[in-house]
Amino acid sequence: MKIYRCLTEDGQIHYGLHSSEAFGTMQVLEGEIFNSLTPTDKHLKILAYLPPVTPPNIFALGFSYRKHADEIGTNVSPYPVVFIKANTSLTGHETTILLPTAGPDQVDYEGELAVIIGKAGKNIKLSEAMNHVFGYTCANDVSARDWQFEKQKGQWTRGKGFDTFCPLGPCLVTRDEIPNPNLLSIRTMVNDQVVQDASTAEMIYDIATIVSDLSQSLTLLPGTVILTGTPEGVGFTRQPPLFLREGDRVTVTIEGIGTLTNAVERELLSVS
Repeated sequence: MKIYRCLTEDGQIHYGLHSSEAFGTMQVLEGEIFNSLTPTDKHLKILAYLPPVTPPNIFALGFSYRKHADEIGTNVSPYPVVFIKANTSLTGHETTILLPTAGPDQVDYEGELAVIIGKAGKNIKLSEAMNHVFGYTCANDVSARDWQFEKQKGQWTRGKGFDTFCPLGPCLVTRDEIPNPNLLSIRTMVNDQVVQDASTAEMIYDIATIVSDLSQSLTLLPGTVILTGTPEGVGFTRQPPLFLREGDRVTVTIEGIGTLTNAVERELLSVS
């Protein structure tokens, strides 16, 4: 099932399925997302796409594709490298990535497959890891490279945690619809230029390994989002570098899920 989470014409937030009745409408689902969602007869106009889940935590991996590690010039770790993104960095499909007033000049894209946990677990065995996965969505691990590498001396949290720096969407695809998440094409485009074109088969760690490893001595709660890392082709390694600019449009397309699209604008300085 492809589950959307949207603000609809009744002013409420609903889970739903894209409606076959009319373009831009959804068939509303009732129930709890991680327990039982059932279709209703209600069809509502979509006003805005929201992140498919409201996660208790957002974990993200670095250097999980060997070619990406090579382009950066770092050694591959025997364990997944993990960091946390702020929940306030979440934004949805067809929303805007804001170039932060705190430093807008080296903002980079990172198209990624995101895993959504549906069943709580801790110290999960590798053989049981996939039973804790509810589904998948597209993600963009937007990163301010000057903050990541220079201003914060290699600490990644702030440079990857600004508002709008974690687009997710357009929908959540349940696990049963993607039998092998380790064999999906993934492509990122900036405007009309393909900047990343790879397969999740190139990941160093498969999905089960990522889930099992991350759960060691750490509880994964339902709704937890795990960004599984980005392939080669990021902007700061290019010559010349390719950073996001006002007016750009970034798309992340993953086989079996869909396309996450976000425009890029400059954050307006608020007056307090």
